[in-house]
Amino acid sequence: MRIIIFGVGAVGGVVSAALALTGQDVLGIARGSRLQAIRDKGLTLRSHDGSETTPLPCVGTATDIAPRPDDVILLTTKTQDTPRALEDLRTAGFDEQAVFCVQNGVENERLALRLFPNVHAVSVMLPAEYMAPDEAVGVGRPNLGVFDIGRYPRGADQTDAALAEVLTSARIKSFVEDDVMQNKYGKLLVNLGNIVEAALGRGAAAAEIKTALLQEAIGVYRAAGIGWRDMGAGDPRRGALMTAEPLDGVERVGGSTTQSLARGAGSVETDFLNGEIAMIARLAGTEAPINARAAKLAARLARDKCPAGALTPNEMATELGL
Repeated sequence: MRIIIFGVGAVGGVVSAALALTGQDVLGIARGSRLQAIRDKGLTLRSHDGSETTPLPCVGTATDIAPRPDDVILLTTKTQDTPRALEDLRTAGFDEQAVFCVQNGVENERLALRLFPNVHAVSVMLPAEYMAPDEAVGVGRPNLGVFDIGRYPRGADQTDAALAEVLTSARIKSFVEDDVMQNKYGKLLVNLGNIVEAALGRGAAAAEIKTALLQEAIGVYRAAGIGWRDMGAGDPRRGALMTAEPLDGVERVGGSTTQSLARGAGSVETDFLNGEIAMIARLAGTEAPINARAAKLAARLARDKCPAGALTPNEMATELGL
């Protein structure tokens, strides 16, 4: 089994390095300074177990790869970049190979299934940072992360089991689930607070805002008949298998949305987080105004290249109509 990591960013970087360090056959797809740094220096994984550097074969596009029947593709891009990645894979000649959506939100799998028949979902709990082009930083311990894996829309197969085994050996504890989308819908609830951290800054006290976003979303799930698993504080695995803890020499920027604002990426994934809740509500004949306003706010902050922590709690509450 050759594992292709499409998007060697924060999460993709940790997964790539962790797998490569176990001797797994890994091939990365990266861009810009990240691609060149990995080619020149390899990729260094920094974690609570120290720092280790590994060579990592890396290309800039899937069309630079000759597809193999035993390839397994892990999509680790942001959702807004998924259509481009999928088209790149199709142009390169990939077809029956398993495509795993190692991404936040619940839209990536639907996008992938339009083009590929063998799609799998992965619910991701892996705190990671992008500090330097040749580094991957994972701050989870004792495991780097916790993944739930299964076929989309449901079921599981031997490829799920094989991937879970190699990930677990790389300190990413992985479980095979027959209805993994319940885990992903639960993780979506956790990610609704990403915009709060991004807008207010890491560590800002905004329990009222986060609660409003969450409770509105739960009401939408119930109206739409969507089941979910608690992936937040109620998941006992979070404390037993992985917690995010400070790492010497690493000042955490924050979650994926905060990192996007901090580096001025110009786009954020909140249209597929808070915006997903707004869409589900509309399809169910109801509304989710707080999450809809949150998605709109996030898009404006990204478009205007506002830094992370640009708002006060009162300003954000006003923006959301609270």
